[in-house]
Parts: sequence; structure tokens; C-alpha cells
Amino acid sequence: MLDTKTIEIVQSTVPVLKEHSKPIGKRFYELLFSKAPDLYNLFNQTNQKRGRQQEALGYAVYAAGEHITNLEAIMPVITRVTEKHRAIGVVPEQYPIVGETLLQAVKDVLGDAATDEIIDAWGKAYGYIADAFIDIEKKLYAEAEHQEGGWEGYRIFTLDKKVEESDVVTSFYLKPKNKESISSYQAGQYLTLKAEIPGEKYTHIRHYSLSDSPGKDYYRISVKREGAHGDAPPGIVSNYLHQQLKAGDTLKFSAPAGDFVLDHTELPVVLISGGIGITPLLSMLNTVAEKQPQRQVTFIHATTNSQTHAFKEHVKQLANNQQNIKSFVVYDAPTEDDRTSQHFDKEGYVDLDILQSIVPSKEANFYFCGSIPFMEAINNALSQWGVSKDHIHYEVFSPLAILGRR
Repeated sequence: MLDTKTIEIVQSTVPVLKEHSKPIGKRFYELLFSKAPDLYNLFNQTNQKRGRQQEALGYAVYAAGEHITNLEAIMPVITRVTEKHRAIGVVPEQYPIVGETLLQAVKDVLGDAATDEIIDAWGKAYGYIADAFIDIEKKLYAEAEHQEGGWEGYRIFTLDKKVEESDVVTSFYLKPKNKESISSYQAGQYLTLKAEIPGEKYTHIRHYSLSDSPGKDYYRISVKREGAHGDAPPGIVSNYLHQQLKAGDTLKFSAPAGDFVLDHTELPVVLISGGIGITPLLSMLNTVAEKQPQRQVTFIHATTNSQTHAFKEHVKQLANNQQNIKSFVVYDAPTEDDRTSQHFDKEGYVDLDILQSIVPSKEANFYFCGSIPFMEAINNALSQWGVSKDHIHYEVFSPLAILGRR
């Protein structure tokens, strides 16, 4: 345990680190990649270019410092980070260089304000936090490897088939190349792909939600093809999967991971998705349909229009066949054909009024996933409604793991 003086110094300097979290994060990654360029193989370079990884690091640093005497208070953050660390293959030997680089980044950004006493205190704090992470990750690695059908590191899978789900989303059905059994997973979890793309200097790591219920002899991921947006180039990995990958090709994946998982109670469940955020929620929907046919489910999906609406017919069929499943569709830019053919239930965006009009009761478990603005809006709406925080669950497709963190 840390001594009292160290704790006092760390907690008293948290506001300073919080104020400078973005430049500290930026400087950290500049230093880290210059010291260990092989780590380019572990980090999502798109998130680097957009500044997401840097902001996430800064947030994690000051959150850990603020709760240094009670890490349980930020266990949702720790759990999410350690799950991703296990998925991408972070090992204990990598922690020292990260700590050394982080302290150097703090010194470079804060200058003379970062006294030897402050740096020493944060060094001890980092060691304490790193030990906690390493201990959790050790258990996660053991669980992934030793469960039935489990494995260590990355395993080779063969693409069995591709299925277009919309103009921008395609599903990829994956079977193990060695034809041996595969581990099960919990609805809502993801696979981690190590993509080795011809012409690319480094490998690209991506997390893709499993979009079907567990218990099959295959895994299914459903990927949105990311086009160019403003200054952001087209998605390297998503376009490779959509345009170049064909049946019979192989890919490397680590075992299923993630803490965004469906509960197993009988409490009514509300699944709210925006765009490609449908993938983990579809896994949950399929699981309830198969395993809990009496459980009440409200499935709400928001997207641009029918052209981007993935799994439309599948969800519609489930709702038609099972009385416990209710489906509701929101388009923000419907086509004329969408209006004529009544492909959607509401035009606009999911807000509190819509939720209260279609969800029977706030006494339910709410799961949602989509873009950050979409989820901020849903989170705010549920908070205004008075939904218990214990009943609010979400997945963020970026390093920023906590909504409303500011």
C-alpha cells in the first residue's frame, strides 16, 4: 500500500494533470512510439490521429490518481481497460516502459511545476496501479486459454462466407482453420482482429462485436465500411475486409472479450442501438429470443434510412414471431420510398419522449451502443427519466470508456 505522503501528493496534483491531460497524452504517445516503435502494432492508429487514445489516457491517469485509495470506485474503467489489454496481448513486461514514458511526458508538459517530489509520488502510484492491472489481466489470460475451446494469443480463422446486411454493413462468418472447438462467449462481447494487410508497415488491431448469439460452431462479426470523413481517410481495416477479403481467406483473432454483457435476470430489457452499434445488441436480442422466450424485450434501432439499416428483416421477423419482442425503428433521413412503404416508426432521433412512449416501464435493464453523441443523448435521457445507474449499460466503440466524464 502507498504511504500517506505519496497519496496526499498524488491527490493534490490530480487537478493539474486533469487540466493538462490532452497535451500529456499527446506527448506520451510521441515518446512511446519513438522508444518502442513495435508498439505501433498494438495501438489503433486511427484513434491516434483523431486524438481519442491520447484523451483516454489522460482521463485514465487523473481518474486513477483521484481514486488511488479506492480503485473499486473506478472498477468499470479498470475492467474495460483490462479486458482490452488481454484482447490485444498486453504483457507485464510492457508496463515499465509505459510508466517511465508517462512520467517523462508529465515532466515535459508541466516543466518546473513537476518537481522531483511530485514525479516520485506519481511513479509510486503508477507502480501500485500497474500491479493491480497486471493481477487482473493474469486471471483474464488464464480464463481465456483454459476454458473449453479457448486459446492463448491469436488463432487463425477461415472466412466461411460474407453476407451483405445493408449498403455499408457486411457480416463475416468465421470458422477455426484447425476445425477444433471454439470457446463460447457472453452476448455483447467482441473479437479482436490482428489484421496483416498487404502494403501496410504495421499490423492493425480492431475490436469487432460478435453479432450473433453464442453456442454456434462459428463466430460472426458485422463490420461497417468506413468511408472518408472530412480530413479522416477511409477505414483501412474495414475497407480491406469489405473489398479484398474473400471466402477461404484467413484472419487472426484473440479469444472473445469484453465487459458489456447481457444480464441473465428476468427483468425486462431495452436494447437501443444507433447505426453499427446494433451489432452487440443483436447478439443480446438473439440470445433472449433463444434462451429466454418469456422475457420482455424492447428493441430500438436508429439509423439514417433503409439503405443503412442492417438486419432489418431479421429483427422484424423475430418481433412478428415472438410476442415478448417489440421492435421500434427511427430514421433521421428517410427516403421517399421509406415514407411510402412505412419502413420506419419515427423520423428524427431517439429522445426521452420517444423512450417514454414505447418503453412500458423504466424498471428495466437498458443497454445501448452507437456513436458518442448518440449515447450521450440516450444516457442523458435515461438519467432525466430517473432510471437507476445500476440498470444503465453501454458499449463505446472508442477508447473513451465513460459517458458524461466531464
